[in-house]
Amino acid sequence: MVMASTEEQDRRIVLEFCHLLEKSKQLFNGLRDLPQYGHRQWQAYFGRTFDVYTKLWKFQQQHRLVLDSKYGLKRWQIGEIASKIGQLYYHYYLRTSETNYLNEAYSFYAAIRGRAYYSRACKEDRPDLMVKKLRYYARFIVVCLLLKKMKLVRELVIELERQIQEYTQTYEPEDALEWALVLDEIKGFIKADAAVSVLHAENANPIVLSHSGSGSRLSPLTTPPCERSPQMTLSLQEILIVGSAVEQAKFSELTMDMFRMLQTLEREPQESFHHGMMPHHPMTHGGPHVSFLDASPATNRMPTTTYVPGSKGYIENGDNRRSIRDNPHKYLLYKPSLSQLMVFLSSGFKELPPGGALLLYISADGCFSTTKHPQDYGYELGGLGLATSVKRDGTDSAVPARGKTVAQYKEPHCLYPGDLYPYTRRPLFIIIDSDNSFVFAHIPKYFGQPLVILMSPQDVPQNFQADLHHHGSIFTLFLHSPLTALCYICNVGDVAIHHWERCQSYIDRFVTEASRLVTRCRMDEIEQGIGFIDSSYVQFFGDDFLRTLILRFVFCDVALRLHRSFRGRHMRPRCEPPLPGPELLEHPSLAHIILQLATQLDVRGHFSDPSAPEGD
Repeated sequence: MVMASTEEQDRRIVLEFCHLLEKSKQLFNGLRDLPQYGHRQWQAYFGRTFDVYTKLWKFQQQHRLVLDSKYGLKRWQIGEIASKIGQLYYHYYLRTSETNYLNEAYSFYAAIRGRAYYSRACKEDRPDLMVKKLRYYARFIVVCLLLKKMKLVRELVIELERQIQEYTQTYEPEDALEWALVLDEIKGFIKADAAVSVLHAENANPIVLSHSGSGSRLSPLTTPPCERSPQMTLSLQEILIVGSAVEQAKFSELTMDMFRMLQTLEREPQESFHHGMMPHHPMTHGGPHVSFLDASPATNRMPTTTYVPGSKGYIENGDNRRSIRDNPHKYLLYKPSLSQLMVFLSSGFKELPPGGALLLYISADGCFSTTKHPQDYGYELGGLGLATSVKRDGTDSAVPARGKTVAQYKEPHCLYPGDLYPYTRRPLFIIIDSDNSFVFAHIPKYFGQPLVILMSPQDVPQNFQADLHHHGSIFTLFLHSPLTALCYICNVGDVAIHHWERCQSYIDRFVTEASRLVTRCRMDEIEQGIGFIDSSYVQFFGDDFLRTLILRFVFCDVALRLHRSFRGRHMRPRCEPPLPGPELLEHPSLAHIILQLATQLDVRGHFSDPSAPEGD
């Protein structure tokens, strides 16, 4: 009787596990059908999915012995559940922009590797299982890249290469070439990302800086100072990051420019998440050996519906909301069609709260016009190519009407400045990185709202052109890490850590001085009635991210203005409204700091001294 009761209990455990497993798969598969834009359309669904995976994970932990003996639960199946949870966290990070969720994705992915859940995948004689293992590696590498865990990235790439070889030799699959291309993409991306190496003082090995001086995410140490004023009313709330450069290094639908910009617009992730919700990872306790029955990544690390934005119990207002959401919400669009871009831009526009600003960053190749005497600056100067089918000479791929020539039509896949006019109804901050960026200088302020446009140089010296198509733009690199960019344009390939930190102090001095000059320009304007600096800059200047971008733009302009190789107006950035020259961009104190920094790097010969007599 007791035996029958036990068997019935075991049977119920197996049935409940099968139910939870099937439910989790259904919910997970349904995620791909959710709209990528808008906030409230998907939040409740994510909450339900997290709930089911929480129950599934706890259930397999509590009943591991029964599931092992009665169901035949295998290690790779546990790994697959953990991998799905890691994917949930990663996609939740993409949708919320909160970097703490990236840490949680890392915890689950690292546990899979640490406990070798997929170690026997090749013994199962199932090619589909090996593909799951390879996809897990690719996803783990993306998360590690975003968290700047470069030592681990290199280890994972070696392991992935070995796994791909084993997969192709064992099964001779049809997708062998695809996986070879994935591996090449990863290696090319890592190489392109290492524009400048910071070296350890003792062994000269490259190291990754995660806080001050890294140039990646914003932290209290890297946030530029600011003398606040009542005019600084706006905060960055919505971001679109668009990458359409055709030849640029990419991995997992992230071009190098997108990769750098998304980090620039995030704060450093905190080690601890919401108080009381996410305790230390259990892997950090109990010694180095973790047995099969040990607790896996804690389910109380999963955001329950209480902590899923948009769900019941989530605090929408007050100081608590700020602790939950530290970063502006952003969309990442890789080579979108024009209609896709418009949909996401409209969604960001719609979601803007009062006092919020929208940032649009686009890295793309130019789409050039053949119009000889343009009258409409919105559509006759060309724009940016969003689709790979765009012809760079500006001719049209559309079918003309009878009796018309192709040249009379506009390229339908091109983003023109005029396409952005409707969105200037709200505060808009635009960054264009392209060889046709200057055509966006003429966007009018029809609605009187704050509008700033930062435009990249349209050309670079010949010796940089070959690398830049693949390695990413110099302009975006300046906005991401000014010191890295300065080293790059001076052919400095590596810097010792102590020297890097000394040089970083000059960057900090420059940013502090530039911030002071911006504030002083505004004060002089108020006191003297002279328009030194447009009010749009002042209104955006109170936001940490936008202030950082403005001041790094100033650094880029001053550095390229002084650099001997960047001659001609097309080799320097532009902005609209123009920033004042003598009072800011040409101010002697800023030039002096750049020249001091160049001396520290032993590249003073690359720069001219504006205070020296002509001919020096």
